[in-house]
Amino acid sequence: MNTPLSSILLVFAASFIGSFGAVFLKMGAGRLHRDLSSLLLNWRLAAGVSLYLLSFVFYYLGLRVGELSVLYPMVALGYIWTMVWSRLFFGEPFTRRKAGGIALILLGVVLLKAGS
Repeated sequence: MNTPLSSILLVFAASFIGSFGAVFLKMGAGRLHRDLSSLLLNWRLAAGVSLYLLSFVFYYLGLRVGELSVLYPMVALGYIWTMVWSRLFFGEPFTRRKAGGIALILLGVVLLKAGS
């Protein structure tokens, strides 16, 4: 079974969308207080959950016809996107260790795709 390009693109889009979900969850979590209204009226948390749900739809569509052993490791690409957004939106440092982690993730995804 070969994995179609459309499945790869859907899973790639899912990881991209899901990474924005993490950003909005962090933004929303920073605005929570001990009362229930801060949770219910927090649009950032709602956006984060919504983006995660949307990314699930893309994952589902991609995994439906592709090889799980090839596509599921691509979920790790979301970590790369999240690292980029954390630097841009929250000013978090980008260290050599993080760069090494990104390189290993990319190498793993490429090797898994090449092995299929």
